[in-house]
Amino acid sequence: MSKAKRYNPTIEQDNPLKIKKGNFLYIFLLPLFIAIVMSLLMLEIKAFIFNIIAFGLFFATAKANAMGLDQELDYYTKTLTKAPKTPYKLMAGVLLGVSTFFSASFAGYQDILIGLFLGVVASIGYFLYYGFDPRGDKLENIGDISAEFVLETLATARGKLSSIEEDMTLIKDTKLKSQLRVAIDKAYKILTNIEADPKDVRVARKFIIVYIDGIKKVTKSYIEMDEEDIKEDTKERLYSLLSDVEKRFDKEIIRLKKNNQFDLDVHIDVLQEQIKN
Repeated sequence: MSKAKRYNPTIEQDNPLKIKKGNFLYIFLLPLFIAIVMSLLMLEIKAFIFNIIAFGLFFATAKANAMGLDQELDYYTKTLTKAPKTPYKLMAGVLLGVSTFFSASFAGYQDILIGLFLGVVASIGYFLYYGFDPRGDKLENIGDISAEFVLETLATARGKLSSIEEDMTLIKDTKLKSQLRVAIDKAYKILTNIEADPKDVRVARKFIIVYIDGIKKVTKSYIEMDEEDIKEDTKERLYSLLSDVEKRFDKEIIRLKKNNQFDLDVHIDVLQEQIKN
């Protein structure tokens, strides 16, 4: 019996080396690259063109596969999320069959039927190993909180943080950029905590709306001015403000952790009572 194991993103996410195995399709590009060089040196124009096309097809296959696996990993690591809109793994499986067929029957001058057979086998093998793209939305409601509301809130917050990061590239003040980086990293950490325990979104909504939006507005106002025209006392006030924001974020992280600890204690107590009864 074969010892080959099917790809499992929920297991392989804990090992970065295993995740990279998903990119093994790029290996097919090496012999095709050599074939391109050899056909060019031998001035075999037809073979050169066919090998270039085959190279492009396999590159597109490997790229779609990598994007599909990244998308799948992101899906399985989130508590709430929608199914991927673009079926990259389906595209990769079909492209692998087409690439194999073309490489065998055109670049490799094999019989058309042999190429078709190898292409079908390649596609089937891909789907047996990697499976298909996730299709079901993970949108179970949390108590009286809508999953759609949680996703929308988190997406809005991440969009604002991304905008701040773009504005940071225009800031020359290293101290300010450093403070902003720390604040943003902690903001992302808070969002990750909320994503893991979505019911916290209601009590953390003030953080999401007020603080992240406030940093965005301040950063936007800063880059709209010439840094040389900004007074030193204004910069000092900004440094102090970001220090306060960082402390506020630290308190929010601690509060979320305590809330999770409280939930765990409650679940333990409930289970103990059930066991006694």
